[in-house]
Amino acid sequence: MKEKDLLTITSLLSILLMSLHLADDIVRGYEKGDVYTLTAVLIFCTWLYGTLMLRERRWGYIIVLLASLLSLAVPYLHMRGKGVALSSRVAHSDGAFFFVWTLIALGVTALFSLILCARGLWRLPWRRTR
Repeated sequence: MKEKDLLTITSLLSILLMSLHLADDIVRGYEKGDVYTLTAVLIFCTWLYGTLMLRERRWGYIIVLLASLLSLAVPYLHMRGKGVALSSRVAHSDGAFFFVWTLIALGVTALFSLILCARGLWRLPWRRTR
């Protein structure tokens, strides 16, 4: 399988996992489900546009790289602060397995996307040809 296809697949998986995770955060009360949460829709749309429409272009790689960095921070923040590390609140709740699995899967897909973006940017020519 080609790297560009792998990047598209892992980026789409990260978008899916991130949206599922955000919904789970809202249901558990970690995030407010107010109108400001709709900012995530704009972020996901930009990420999706970078993944699908700007595929193999510098800006596409940059958008996916930044989104991957943001996604990679989510498992870290939850393990250190809100969520899993707070108490046994998550561990003894319904859906605890799904919550933790989503964090791990999101970390894996985000890190892999980050690596593929870095490789893609490294291989791009940095001069414009006329």
